[in-house]
Amino acid sequence: MLEVIYCHGFELLIAVLLELWRFCIFMVLWAMVHLSSPGQGLRALRRTTGGRRGSGLTGQDANGVPLRRSKRGWMWNQFFLLEEYTGTDLQYVGKLHSDSDRGDGSVKYVLTGEGAGTLFKIDEKSGDIHATKRLDREEKAFYILHAKAVNRFTNEALEGESEFIIKIHDINDNEPRFTKDPYMARVPEMSDIGTSVIQVTAIDADDATYGNSAKVVYSILEGQPYFSVDPETGLIKTALPGMDREVKENYQVVIQAKDMAGQMGGLSGTTTVSITLSDVNDNPPRFTKTLYEFRVPESIELGSAVGVIRAMDADIGQNAEMDYRIIGSDGPGMFEITTNRSTQEGVILLRKPLDYERKRQYSLRVQVENVHINPRFYSKGPFRDEATIKIIVEDVDEPPVFERASYVMEVKEDAPKNTAIGSVSASDPDDKTASYTIDRRTDMDRVFNIHAGNGSVFILRELDREENAWHNITVIATEFTNPRQISRVPVYVRVLDVNDNPPTFANNYETFVCENAKANQVIRTVGATDPDAPLGGHRFFFSLAQEAAGKANFSVRDNKNNTASILTRRNSYSTLQKSVYHVPVVISDGEFPMQSSTNTLTIRVCTCDREGNMKACNAEALTARAGLSTGALVAILLCVIILLMIVVLFAALRRQRKKEPLIISKEDVRDNVVSYNDEGGGEEDTQAFDIGTLRNPEAIEDSKQRRDIVPEAFYPPIRRPVLPPTRDNNGDVRDFINQRLQDNDSDPTAPPYDSLATYAYEGNGSVAESLSSLESVTTESDQDYNYLSEWGPRFKKLADLYGGDDSDRDS
Repeated sequence: MLEVIYCHGFELLIAVLLELWRFCIFMVLWAMVHLSSPGQGLRALRRTTGGRRGSGLTGQDANGVPLRRSKRGWMWNQFFLLEEYTGTDLQYVGKLHSDSDRGDGSVKYVLTGEGAGTLFKIDEKSGDIHATKRLDREEKAFYILHAKAVNRFTNEALEGESEFIIKIHDINDNEPRFTKDPYMARVPEMSDIGTSVIQVTAIDADDATYGNSAKVVYSILEGQPYFSVDPETGLIKTALPGMDREVKENYQVVIQAKDMAGQMGGLSGTTTVSITLSDVNDNPPRFTKTLYEFRVPESIELGSAVGVIRAMDADIGQNAEMDYRIIGSDGPGMFEITTNRSTQEGVILLRKPLDYERKRQYSLRVQVENVHINPRFYSKGPFRDEATIKIIVEDVDEPPVFERASYVMEVKEDAPKNTAIGSVSASDPDDKTASYTIDRRTDMDRVFNIHAGNGSVFILRELDREENAWHNITVIATEFTNPRQISRVPVYVRVLDVNDNPPTFANNYETFVCENAKANQVIRTVGATDPDAPLGGHRFFFSLAQEAAGKANFSVRDNKNNTASILTRRNSYSTLQKSVYHVPVVISDGEFPMQSSTNTLTIRVCTCDREGNMKACNAEALTARAGLSTGALVAILLCVIILLMIVVLFAALRRQRKKEPLIISKEDVRDNVVSYNDEGGGEEDTQAFDIGTLRNPEAIEDSKQRRDIVPEAFYPPIRRPVLPPTRDNNGDVRDFINQRLQDNDSDPTAPPYDSLATYAYEGNGSVAESLSSLESVTTESDQDYNYLSEWGPRFKKLADLYGGDDSDRDS
């Protein structure tokens, strides 16, 4: 049988007890084996007696071979090992032993499973098991391993593999740890004793099922006598009544958690709980003064702040919100008070104008009260307070005040100049004299004027209602002693109508009558208009003029509705007899004085069909209907003829113009004036003509082109004159100048023809010849420069340099 012997120092007592327990189990198993059938398997490491311990016959198998029962030993399937071993030697776990082991070294013990070979090692010969490292139950509480005994030489199993468990025995090596550090909590001030604040929790990693290693007890180290803690649950409660936030708001409470049920030697951990007393409305608002005094000028604008008051409340947040109101005043409606929610101040506002001359002082009674009141604290008294406010009005220099906000005046349009139409009046609150003027920006045409002393308004010229029915002007009242104090008032002047305009036709009426018209046939209905506006409305009367009544071909019928109908007075009309009729119609109104006017209606005779539709009219009628009379057509035709004659005359003059000769006489070019019919480039224009030609006619170049006249081709070929042979000393300069000339003539971006082109080379054949001193070095003979003094003042400096005596040069 493979047995385990487990011994280790302190556990010796446990080993003895286990041996006794094993013996008891052995006896029970022995009884079971003899009383029941064999073949029960073992669940743990087992010890067997084998043939050496005895045997018994139990029967035969199918082949008649006698069956031999093996005598079983006691069972054992788990071990205990202390965690956190601190010894220097390897920690002994136990010993494996097989009955097959005769001590000759032929048996080999093999250990497999969790931690085998790393955490646990077995002596192959003796079967001793040791732990190689310190084990922590909090990391792993038990290990499952398998053990077997094999023949060292053949590696054959001497017994079947058995499983056993090594449990790590817990020791108190972990202190309780709180889930938070610190804790934050709030509790209302003035809370009753036993009010729950917060529950703290500590966790111990030790085995809670073994001993008291994980049994935690809570206690309070700091925070007494204000708070207490339940030792089992960790619930923190208030322990003192009437804690006032306004006295102390924040508390720091230290809680301890200790294992081993709080006994001596247990491990402990602490945490801090920050407890804040939240505010409740337990304090009423109070004014800092019983009397407030403010001074305000009487000119302050409506809605302005007169003063600000504030009551103090020890509470915060919504518990400190207040409402102000006026509960008494000797000036009803003059002031109101509002609450500034951000500052909890009472703002006194003006609602009616102040007048120092009428009332110089006001007294208000103001009350303040909390908005949110807690019924628990009604016993502390009313949550309101009262104060008196005294407002003193200060006098200021005020402008004059008009009796009305605006004035309306009326005047007839036929009123003569300087007629008074009304008056304005303004009084100064300070009993000072005021003068009146009209703001001329509102009366640009100077139609009105005002008396500076009494405010009478009068007109300066006649008015016309039809031109402007209303006039809006502004009158200014100025304090006499202080011109900066002014007031303005609008004055609306209405111009009343008088019947001064005669009525006329409403339109420029024109109609026709058919040749086959019947008598008393209506050919046109006309209306009237009048710019006047009588109060009762217009009433027009129509009639035929007296001068046309006797020989009239048409009649006028008044329709009594401000219109009239034109009727024929005979059966037919002939265009040969008369093609156009002018009917004078008299229109009068019914107002006083009566106004009337004579208006002419043009009627043309036309050919019509049987239904009365016009078919054709004479040429005069058609022309008139088109809107152009014969005179207008003739005038237009004359204008066209005159324009054509001007164009023809201008073209003829241009053809007859001849080009004047450039040079009138060629006999003596120098004695003639060269005339150009255009403007040259001025004094700097050296290309317009060659001055050398005037001085030396033989040097004229036939092919030279003028720069002030555009050549026939855009880039014409330039023919350069053939210069007489000269010395080659200046060949390089001449080549440079020729190259520059060629580049300038062929450059499309060259300046215009009248522009100045300056070259720094005088050229051969020049009358002045070369002035350069470069050629003077080519000859050894002395040169005479006295002629330079004859060239004028421009060459005076050069003559002084080169025209001196030989003696001067030698010196």
